[in-house]
Amino acid sequence: MASQDREHTADELATAVALLSRRMRAASAEDSLTPSQVSVMSRLATSGPATTADLARDELVRPQSMRMTLSALEERGLVSRAPHSTDGRQVVFSLTEQGAAVRGSARRARRGWLTRAMEHELTAAEAQALADVIPLLRRLVRS
Repeated sequence: MASQDREHTADELATAVALLSRRMRAASAEDSLTPSQVSVMSRLATSGPATTADLARDELVRPQSMRMTLSALEERGLVSRAPHSTDGRQVVFSLTEQGAAVRGSARRARRGWLTRAMEHELTAAEAQALADVIPLLRRLVRS
């Protein structure tokens, strides 16, 4: 594939992924949360409790921005803070039961919408072609 064709494909793929992401967010209970808030909740759910600095580093944002994100989540009861076990100057944030419930509900809503869309919009062959692309997309995001 020529370089120009790859650039066009990259542009089309980026646009399609962004639109898919927005559509899935709109289908979920998390639609009132920012993408940053959703990402932090996901990270806490999968990686466990973390400090503001750890989360900022993982999310590639400034600690000040992460503090604002965590503050908004804490206000809604979706995360809680506790003292760090070895460093009294730091606090550790965890996902609350309410946060886990919101996250679970949102995930089910997104997957439900996507499943229905695939059933109604794609033929069996197209659905299989889409499934066949998943390993390639995973490889791209690991690079």
